Amino acid sequence: MKAPRKLSKESKEIWAALNATWMLEPSDLVLLQVALEAYDRYREAWEAIQEEGLVVTDPSGRQRANPLLQVEKEARLAFFRAWKQLGFNEEPPGPLGRPPGR
Repeated sequence: MKAPRKLSKESKEIWAALNATWMLEPSDLVLLQVALEAYDRYREAWEAIQEEGLVVTDPSGRQRANPLLQVEKEARLAFFRAWKQLGFNEEPPGPLGRPPGR
């Protein structure tokens, strides 16, 4: 199945690699899309934080933690939750049947 259009190029490559390796059900594809959207959000926030810094100055002149730190954290957690739920922290399943030579 083709990757959703709104995913980044990197996420589309991950989508393609996983679909080539794993037999994914339609419900898995929905969860994979959610995971990769969260991954893209995490990467966007991370890149903005690299440019803006960890600390930003608000309109009143006070320095505070960059609000994108929270976005980065939540997106990363959402990605890893979906990733784990999909079982991608394990090896892909091998072929069905007896092992060769038996």
